[in-house]
Amino acid sequence: MSAHALQRNIVVTAPPAMRLVPGKRPSVEDLYPRLFDAILEQRIVPTSRFTEEGLAQEFGVSRSVLRRVLARLAEQQVIILRPNLRAQVAAPDAEQVKHILEARRLMEVTVVQLACAQTNPGQVRRLRELVARQRACVEQGQQGPAIRLCGEFHLLLAAIAGNRPLAQFLNSLVPLTSLVIARQGAFSGTWREQTEIVEAVERRDAGTAAGLMSRYLDHLESKLS
Repeated sequence: MSAHALQRNIVVTAPPAMRLVPGKRPSVEDLYPRLFDAILEQRIVPTSRFTEEGLAQEFGVSRSVLRRVLARLAEQQVIILRPNLRAQVAAPDAEQVKHILEARRLMEVTVVQLACAQTNPGQVRRLRELVARQRACVEQGQQGPAIRLCGEFHLLLAAIAGNRPLAQFLNSLVPLTSLVIARQGAFSGTWREQTEIVEAVERRDAGTAAGLMSRYLDHLESKLS
């Protein structure tokens, strides 16, 4: 198989809805969700190696913007960057998944309790917006964006908690969990569970919020084990 044919198998053309508006200068914030969604939807084949040039052309962005997004995804362990080698989508094995979920359990029960003590109405509104967007994506069959938004909910909770080391640690675990969820397929959404968590956080009911988060993680572990 030629190198050109191999590249065609690695990256599939993004649908029109994912392309930027003509004339708009693309930014990291524009490209990050588009590229992450493409990975979650396996339009970029898992474990494949791809070139910066190919991705920049496919998504219609500059290589400098692309490199910054790749660096962000590498920090989140979604892709692997090595010197002098092409970037590669991560493929965590069963043992790694087990360790990720164990770490999330230790962190996120504490995070949601801290969030209950720190939250304000504006932050609760942002949480509800993420839940509503996830629900809309699920109902429209947009699995990649729905999974990404599910993860962003947990990262926003960590930001609300106000503990920077915890937030940074979860930033390296939650997106990688999203990648594993996407590979399992048949994502049905978590917006119902997240709605209950938001209601507990809004009431500043740390005990209920912690119990709901623990139950959510039990459910996630049972699906991914």
